[in-house]
Amino acid sequence: MAGIRLNELIDLIEEHFPRELAMEWDNPGLLCGTRDREVKRLLISLDATDEACAEAAAEHCDLLLTHHPLIFGSIRNVNDENFIGRRLISLIKNDISLYAMHTNFDSGKEGMGHIVAERLSLKEICPMEITGQQDGADVGIGTFGELPDSMSAKELSELIRDRFSIGQVIYYDAGRPIKKAAICPGSGKGMMKYAKELHADAFITGDMGHHDGIDAVSEGITLIDAGHYGLEHIFVPYMKDFLEKHFPGIEIICHELDERRYV
Repeated sequence: MAGIRLNELIDLIEEHFPRELAMEWDNPGLLCGTRDREVKRLLISLDATDEACAEAAAEHCDLLLTHHPLIFGSIRNVNDENFIGRRLISLIKNDISLYAMHTNFDSGKEGMGHIVAERLSLKEICPMEITGQQDGADVGIGTFGELPDSMSAKELSELIRDRFSIGQVIYYDAGRPIKKAAICPGSGKGMMKYAKELHADAFITGDMGHHDGIDAVSEGITLIDAGHYGLEHIFVPYMKDFLEKHFPGIEIICHELDERRYV
């Protein structure tokens, strides 16, 4: 099997999703391993979980590519007394590099917000929060646009459930037709103010609580909570297609384990 240099793969990713687009608190990039190595097989996962690290080792992968970084803050030691240390030790012992692309993927012009908006057929899209520019265009966190047709809260929630293959979607119905939608895949904490400023009829996101829902309704905005995983898991198949298009010679394995359970 023909491999590529990890440098080549990183250069391609950062050409499309520059690390400069990441938020200041974020930590994307090469978190473990060396850039100058050959990659023949890689595993793509939303997170560097114990299961993802174990599968990458079992499949003899050279690289684990994730959306969420395993390391956010400083590390004072690397040992088996905490989950970050255990996972790093596993990756290093098995000679697996770890690369993460987080808010630079979220805000990139081809990234998370754009993909979600396309799946919902939104028109006239723009970022919810402008955080930078890419190729002369504003980019940022979240996406705002118009649905092709007005929908009820229930209809839009069912559409999201079906388009993203989600087990359940929770919604707080403001009781008015929805035409303008604001979307923040992952956690929407702190983004409601942008939904208000944009006069959105609905705000679609994850990690929201009961009081967030009733507060949104009091503002006349339907809140749809699709879960943190619900919208972001599209990262895995998207990056598989993206890398296969540019590097057809490497083998790509998808790790799409959903840790949530429903009763």
